[in-house]
Amino acid sequence: MRDGVEQTFAEHPRPKLTYPFEHGPKTGEAIDVAPGLKWLRMPLGGALAFINVWAIDDGAGWAIVDTGMGGSATRDAWRAAFQGPLAGKPVSRVFVTHMHPDHIGMSGYLTRKFDAQLWITRLEFMTCRSLAADTGREAPQDAINFFRAAGWDEDALETYRARFGGFGRALHALPDSFQRLTDGDEILIGDHYWRVVVGSGHSPEHACLWCPDLNLMITGDQVLPKISSNVSVFPTEPNGDPLTDWLTSLARIKTRVPDEVLVLPAHNDPFFGLHARIDHLIGGHERGLARLKALIAEPKRVVDVFHVLFRRKIDQNLLGLATGESLAHLNCLMARGEAVRTRDANGIDWYRAAA
Repeated sequence: MRDGVEQTFAEHPRPKLTYPFEHGPKTGEAIDVAPGLKWLRMPLGGALAFINVWAIDDGAGWAIVDTGMGGSATRDAWRAAFQGPLAGKPVSRVFVTHMHPDHIGMSGYLTRKFDAQLWITRLEFMTCRSLAADTGREAPQDAINFFRAAGWDEDALETYRARFGGFGRALHALPDSFQRLTDGDEILIGDHYWRVVVGSGHSPEHACLWCPDLNLMITGDQVLPKISSNVSVFPTEPNGDPLTDWLTSLARIKTRVPDEVLVLPAHNDPFFGLHARIDHLIGGHERGLARLKALIAEPKRVVDVFHVLFRRKIDQNLLGLATGESLAHLNCLMARGEAVRTRDANGIDWYRAAA
């Protein structure tokens, strides 16, 4: 759920972004990014290794933005932070950019420990609760049909059945209530107002936080400097068009937020170059759509198109992500009237470029 399979942007090198910090904080440490704002990292394991989280001086306490994955390693990292750079003040509020486990996973731990409230958009909170409720369920037939239609074989479907319901296992028990964030809200945190800038596509109602006074923007996964966020179609909304949502969101952020802000992303390091990075992300996906349209001059299944969208070989561990992202591109082409889909007698979907 966290981030996308590395896509084939190699023919167009990344823009030269500027990274003002030589290194990031170690576990239990913090780096002062601006007056009253600290940068911390929580461990993830795997290729990403960590997630960036942020502590904003909120007067009598700390306002925390994003919380890390649920589990003992993250809990220990938070305990080290509260004994170290955050010592002396409690958590006043917990802001979560979106509902993926590496962002919301420890929100319940922090809100209960400090009797603080969760601040999040409504769709992110409700979607998270819905996905968490799948824990312990058998994989639904709708999902099996969805992945079979994409071209998965029986071994892949059996692996999906065995892994289904894992989302909730990456969460500490969620808070039972929340304070709603909406696009355009201006929220006083400590001495400064932060403006909520909502995007979608990577998740339903992703909240970025922009502080004009400090010239900072916490972007969560909406804008990352070195990887492209996962934008996927899922069995719950098989005909959704999240890629159009995401591209539209990125273009809108560029018109609303000035280029000179320091971008504080969830992964990799803070950087300057917001507009160049947005242009690169949009351009990369548009080029991917063009390659995909050329490929489906002859009918293809979802599993037949991976090589024009992704750099690496798609193994069993990446199959779900690659399928979701490929479907996002195919559904986008269909929404533009540039592709059509037909289902054969075996329940397999075939995609071809529109005449």
